[in-house]
Amino acid sequence: MIGLAAKNSILIVEFAEQLREQGQSIFDAAVESARIRLRPILMTSLTFILGVMPLALATGAGAGARNSVGTTVVGGMIASTILSVVFIPVLYVVIRSLAPGRSRADNDGEEGGARVQA
Repeated sequence: MIGLAAKNSILIVEFAEQLREQGQSIFDAAVESARIRLRPILMTSLTFILGVMPLALATGAGAGARNSVGTTVVGGMIASTILSVVFIPVLYVVIRSLAPGRSRADNDGEEGGARVQA
């Protein structure tokens, strides 16, 4: 669950960085990357949630343990999906606005932080 949530967040930021390199503003890049990645994120998260539903709805011997694990995973995945789609783009805009740093385009042609002159 943590890996899937991290992957979703990383992909949103990666798409935003690619859009920034194409010349979009920080805000537009964040919104567009969240919009582009929304469908794949929802599809993978929903698949994961539906795959865990048998644990959350288990009956019979040992159902208590399965129910607690299933409910926790389903709730965590729903929360992480919402946070990934809403919070990560907002956090990206805030961090990039406060500390813009260097883009990858600035690092082209540099090896180990030093430029090689011919």
